[in-house]
Amino acid sequence: MYDEEELSILELDIEEDLESPLDKLEPITAESELPKPDPDEMLALLDNPQPQQRMLAARAFCDIEDPRATPHLIKLLSDTCPLVRVSAAYGIGRNPSTEAVEPLINQLNRDWNGYVRKGVVWALGNCRDRRCLAPLADALRTDISAVRLWSASALAQMAGVGYEGVIGAIPPLIEALFQDPIAAVRSNCAWTIGQLCKELPSNVVYAAAIDALIQSFAEDKDLGVREDAKASLLGVGDPRGLQLIETLEQEGWF
Repeated sequence: MYDEEELSILELDIEEDLESPLDKLEPITAESELPKPDPDEMLALLDNPQPQQRMLAARAFCDIEDPRATPHLIKLLSDTCPLVRVSAAYGIGRNPSTEAVEPLINQLNRDWNGYVRKGVVWALGNCRDRRCLAPLADALRTDISAVRLWSASALAQMAGVGYEGVIGAIPPLIEALFQDPIAAVRSNCAWTIGQLCKELPSNVVYAAAIDALIQSFAEDKDLGVREDAKASLLGVGDPRGLQLIETLEQEGWF
């Protein structure tokens, strides 16, 4: 077990020690691909009494896709060591299943460690399950900035859930796009809204989403947010958005 001083140091360095699948994600080429750990060896280590070994095994399943690991990773979500828990969350994100959804939601609601919750929201998005919508939307409204950032991105996975998931995700994303104090969170909301709009017919929800992107492009104080809103409008190809971009740029607003 880690004592309190060791755990404090580990938590401060966790982003460097445990790079998430969303950080520095690079395409694998034949020249750069490294041998993956042996799945059977890693499966055995998931139940090791040493936290360091459990963590390393869980991390291995960020690279290995093996459904046999999922039940073990679900169990490790409630491990006493936060490094094991966050590793398990990332492992589930690479090996999602319907059985993992409720344990992930439960851990999101009770885990005191923000880095763990960040991994959990990423895993929830990858599960592409209708049950993930409400906890992700709640995290986007109420959690710390790092978790809100990833919740905004995770909601883009509602595009793979279906129409109800998409229309359910749009309102909390619009709310955060206008109200979140962190520019990076607003940028992620703009990106996700653009992704979800591609899955919508031209209805009232679609119109509200486009209006939100237009307002963000025209009024947000942060240049990066405006650029992301613009990119989403261009990606969707909505005529109103395209016309506004052209008009504002011709008038020298940007």
